Amino acid sequence: MNEISGTFHNEKELKDGQVETMSAVLCSPPYDKENHVLAPFRGIPLSELKNHSILRALTAEADGWKPGVISSEVLRAQEEWEAVDSIQPETGSRASSDQPGQLISFSEALWHFQTTDLSSFKKRIQPTIRRTGLAALRHILFGPPKLHQGLHEERDLVLTIAQCGLDSQDPVHGRILQTIYRKLTGSKFDCALHGDHWEDLGFQGANPATDLRGAGFLALLHLLYLVMDSKTLLMAQEILQLSRHHIQQFPFCLMSVNITRIVIQALREECLTRECNRQQKVISVVNSFYAATFPLAHVWRTQQKTISDSGFVLKDLEVLAKKSPRRLLKTLEIYLARVSKGQASLLGAPKCYGPQAPHSKDLTFTGVCDLPLHSSEGAWPI
Repeated sequence: MNEISGTFHNEKELKDGQVETMSAVLCSPPYDKENHVLAPFRGIPLSELKNHSILRALTAEADGWKPGVISSEVLRAQEEWEAVDSIQPETGSRASSDQPGQLISFSEALWHFQTTDLSSFKKRIQPTIRRTGLAALRHILFGPPKLHQGLHEERDLVLTIAQCGLDSQDPVHGRILQTIYRKLTGSKFDCALHGDHWEDLGFQGANPATDLRGAGFLALLHLLYLVMDSKTLLMAQEILQLSRHHIQQFPFCLMSVNITRIVIQALREECLTRECNRQQKVISVVNSFYAATFPLAHVWRTQQKTISDSGFVLKDLEVLAKKSPRRLLKTLEIYLARVSKGQASLLGAPKCYGPQAPHSKDLTFTGVCDLPLHSSEGAWPI
């Protein structure tokens, strides 16, 4: 640090031999904007100034000495420096960090649940529905075969995840939400876990956790599965676009939660047992079945459905899904095969229905006028 110019006269001998004691006088140089002592700091970021030794010397007392004159610029610099430690990261609807986190794959997210103690949630599950009387006898005589014993653990894991809620303090849960948001929107940055931006994706409020009733975290795993495959991501983005239509709009993520609920019910009613036994898998069948129900979007568009029709449409979808799960899975296979060739669009002409595809009448939902009215008309099921 340059020595501050000044002249101190402590004792001065006079001609008559007497010694006169004089007070120390600080002579400050005139202010020069170009050569001012703070000029070198103008290009230094504020976050670095707190550790700068020169600024410390300018703003601290040294050896009991206090400067006689302190410029307003020095005082302002000192106040800003002292405020650096109190700056907190912002929350709310803005991104939580300038550096985006790493996306999470479906397999990594699934591994998290496979290696986490979920015993308290597993106690709540009911793997199959209880049938009594004639319904039980009819199921034994004409129902699907029983699920292979080796697949029970995988089935129970699916149902257990459906009992888990969203924990915003769990970093894996946060990464799953961030991945869903970034893949659907194309954003390169993370977002806050609570905020209005979730309503833009079709949740009912600023906190996605409040919309997972009846499906639990399985609903978010299904969305993650949908967006992390390039072919099903295209389908999801098309449906999201339709959900924002000025007339046919609907809550996209909430619709997805309801579809997951249909999948859970189909699994518990053993509608998927035959296919699970054939593939010797449960999770992959459940995921494919979830994705296969999204021809709902094609019906929604072509039959000019609106939010007031949602209860009826989902009921029709549930009936179809339980009655013909294999047909839906076959439809998805054909659609994805054509997507890979750039020949399919879920919301355009039904190009995915080729000669080997299910007949179109099997994929047509009952008209709204053919269904009885009930109290939930006009309300989105949840």
